[in-house]
Amino acid sequence: MAKTKELSKDVRDKTVDLHKAGMGYKTIAKQLGEKLTTAGAIICKFEKHKITVSLPQSGAPCKISSGGVSVIMRTVRNQPRTTREDLVNDLKAAGTIVTKKTIGNTLRREGLKSCSARKVPLLKKAHEQARLKFANEHLNDSEENWVKVFWSDETKIELFGINSTSRVWRRRNAVYDSKNTIPTVKHGGGNIMLWGCLSAKGTGQLHSIKGTMDRAMYRQILGENLLPPLKMGQGWVFQHDNDPKHTAKATKEWLKKKHIKVLVHIL
Repeated sequence: MAKTKELSKDVRDKTVDLHKAGMGYKTIAKQLGEKLTTAGAIICKFEKHKITVSLPQSGAPCKISSGGVSVIMRTVRNQPRTTREDLVNDLKAAGTIVTKKTIGNTLRREGLKSCSARKVPLLKKAHEQARLKFANEHLNDSEENWVKVFWSDETKIELFGINSTSRVWRRRNAVYDSKNTIPTVKHGGGNIMLWGCLSAKGTGQLHSIKGTMDRAMYRQILGENLLPPLKMGQGWVFQHDNDPKHTAKATKEWLKKKHIKVLVHIL
């Protein structure tokens, strides 16, 4: 029998009829002069869909070859901030003309989505190791231990600083991959500084910092907002980072005088 790219409906129907008559795949393939896998595929399709004709294809055919998809994925994996326009130009240079929408559809089909890059502190290797050490040391702490911790920090809200965002192509579970984040440092244009604290019991007062905060001002903030408003009793632990104002000798002595236990910070 002459081979064609698309088997005729007559051959497909005969394959199914012979199967219904009790013949095995091998016998049917030999009798019709087809491959064993071809006969099996026709019969399986009939048993599932009750038809022998080819099923209609959903959607338009992909405009990007499998090789092109591999190139796109490799580029985005190495440089997540690559834009759709960049990829369009790369494919155009290789002889493939597609739109940015096609690029976006291809990336989403491969499990990626366009997200705003998260901003994270700029950490050195020593910082990362210290954080891991801290996590391991407290890995088995009970929930009751953490309920009695007051967490505090200062934050700067930019008024005329770098507020723009950058987008990256990433998978759902890769939010904090180093390639998908933007390292930040504490500098910028006009801003306001705020100090605040919280615990499992709720939030404390939000204190607006006027001017440049020094050690004396920091102790004043603690006195006005930590004691007596929060009424830290026995067993409570206070957390702040290793800012020089926090670790100053005068600050340590003030905390010790107030009988405030401090959680050792990693940075």
